[in-house]
Amino acid sequence: MKRIAAALVGLVIVVAASAVAAQSLAPAKPEEVGLSPERLGRVSQFFQKEVEENRIPGAVVAIARKGRLAYFETFGFSDKAAEAAMPKDAIFRIYSMTKPLVSVAAMILVEEGRLQLTDPVAKYLPAFANMQVSVAKLDPFGKVVHGTVSLDRPISVQDLLRHTAGLAYGEITANAVVKDAYAKAGVYRTDIDYDARGVTPDEEVAGLAKAPLVHQPGTVWEYSLAVDVLGRVVEKASGMRLADFLEERLFKPLKMSDSGFWVAKEKLPRLAQALAVDPATGKPNKLIDVTAEPKNDSGGAGGVSTAMDYLRFVQMMVNGGSLDDTRILSRTTVALMTSDHLGSAIATTMQPGELLLGVPGYTFGLGFAVRKEAGIAGLPGSAGDFTWGGAAGTYFWGDPKEELAVVMMMQSPGPTRPWYRREMRQLVYQAIVD
Repeated sequence: MKRIAAALVGLVIVVAASAVAAQSLAPAKPEEVGLSPERLGRVSQFFQKEVEENRIPGAVVAIARKGRLAYFETFGFSDKAAEAAMPKDAIFRIYSMTKPLVSVAAMILVEEGRLQLTDPVAKYLPAFANMQVSVAKLDPFGKVVHGTVSLDRPISVQDLLRHTAGLAYGEITANAVVKDAYAKAGVYRTDIDYDARGVTPDEEVAGLAKAPLVHQPGTVWEYSLAVDVLGRVVEKASGMRLADFLEERLFKPLKMSDSGFWVAKEKLPRLAQALAVDPATGKPNKLIDVTAEPKNDSGGAGGVSTAMDYLRFVQMMVNGGSLDDTRILSRTTVALMTSDHLGSAIATTMQPGELLLGVPGYTFGLGFAVRKEAGIAGLPGSAGDFTWGGAAGTYFWGDPKEELAVVMMMQSPGPTRPWYRREMRQLVYQAIVD
């Protein structure tokens, strides 16, 4: 009997230990997951100095390794003008970090057979059926003029996910004709960057469909409004508003309780603000207004979230599509999303890694930049790590090989963003000691 009792006790201990191990993002001491506490201290030293020297208002940093939360710290202020200390549940405008969320929403519909990557976008948004492509040529006097040609092939859902649809951003493109058309459509504003939320979904689709494309679909990677259009496709395919679909199928299942497209009145005290003036340029910082419900849920730049909410999303992807007992995507779908979808046939106006981090070595998958190999890029990482950031200073990456999920949240929209992203990666990887 004593042997049986001892065996049962041992079984209970093993089961209990397994339950703890399965609890994703349970707290861990850094050394328990192969991180050096002393080396992680360099992360704290770095952000404290940046705050003290008034280069950023504040930050929240969350680092998970081997499925457990090893570092979760705040720095500085959520609102320096109001002298409000940064809380761990501060809410940030995540701008383009909205794109991976909407990309996952689209892949949920792909898994359910309600979308195919090869579907023409016009199947869901008929206005996109007969778009024209802007082409530059010289007139008889040697002046550059723009004409249009017809599509060589339709825009596909895959094109939207990987930014090969021929769409652009008015803030980035050098094509003046397209820039002007986007301004007329209300999706490009000269007074504030990346704010396409002032038109209804139908107005957005109609306006973009009237504007010419900058490239033939499937020929060039150019960062763009493609994921805004993808959000409209998600709405048509699901029969739900984008905000509602994400809430039901992603945010609630992953317990991302502070993520969405606007901030409710009772949560406004937690909304992080930028410094009034950018220290690098001396120009005023202007961020989108997320205090009221927008006319459309901008899948490309309209989202808000917290560090922990977004870390849960990244950890889900690192885990191959599941977190705790909730599965969002299959392992095979995550593998597809974090693979190279540009190859050698698709040109790039600028490589994804150069746009995001100022380094080569990254291709683009379905919603993320994806590292091709351990080398080339002038910063640490692993082949297959996936990453993206936001225009107001937010940044994340997941590294399945190193079992890392990292989120850095700031509201610092100036030109130093790539530098902070590179520094963050260096500080995290140098802390790995196993």
